[in-house]
Formats: sequence, structure tokens, C-alpha cells
Amino acid sequence: MDRVMALDFGSKTVGVAVNDGSTCSFPLETIRREREQALRATLRRIEELSGERSVERFIVGLPLNMDRSEGERARKSREFAETLARRTGLPVEMQDETLSTVEAYERMKEAEMPAERREMLVDSYAAAVILEDWIASRGQEED
Repeated sequence: MDRVMALDFGSKTVGVAVNDGSTCSFPLETIRREREQALRATLRRIEELSGERSVERFIVGLPLNMDRSEGERARKSREFAETLARRTGLPVEMQDETLSTVEAYERMKEAEMPAERREMLVDSYAAAVILEDWIASRGQEED
């Protein structure tokens, strides 16, 4: 399996998670953005992290509405994915991220993580959920 980095792209943060070439995912960090339009520093940090981990592919969360339609956030996520692909030259795939943040909060709560720590880490944990969902969907495709 490729070394993959998943990104939970938001207006103020980007959650980052990776795998180690296996089916396990790990929350890595949350990149804070000063302005929604300011992507240079965010992309630079993603490139640093992906280079350190020999990433071969990116997965970007696709925020669908509950009726599975795409809205403004989905459009922005797709634009970000296209920019990332152009800049890095690596494959970028989209993965439905519906309820990934809810799942991330539930996991952290079950682990008895303090509330203030959950707020700091939720985006990277959501990225880990996105990555796990992508890995699981690939397994289903291979069956």
C-alpha cells in the first residue's frame, strides 16, 4: 500500500493524518491558517510533512451535504485538491468526509481525552477517520 497523507481541509485549519504504508492511520498535526485565502504557508507545510514521510498520494476530505450533494465547502475542497496536485505532482483523491468530525470527537471522548485537548486535535483525528474510510473503501473495491 502507498504511503498516504489525508487532509481535512477547512477554512481555518487543515487536519493532517498519515499511514505508514499499512492500513493503520495516525493523526499527525493540525495546520492553522491565518486567512482562508492564504494557502502558501499551508501548502509549504504539507510539502514538508509529506516529504519527511515519503508520501506517495494525498486524500482530501470531501464535505458533502447530508443529501450527498456538494455545496460551497466541497467546491473549495476540490479547488484545494487541484492546487495540491499541481504543486506536488502527486496523485490526489477525494474521499467523502461525512460525519468524520463527529467520529473523531467520539474516539477522543472514549479515550478520555480532556475537552480542551480534543478541540486542539479534532481536525487531525478527523483526517485519520477520512484516511481509514479511504483505506476501507479500497479494500471493498478489491473484493
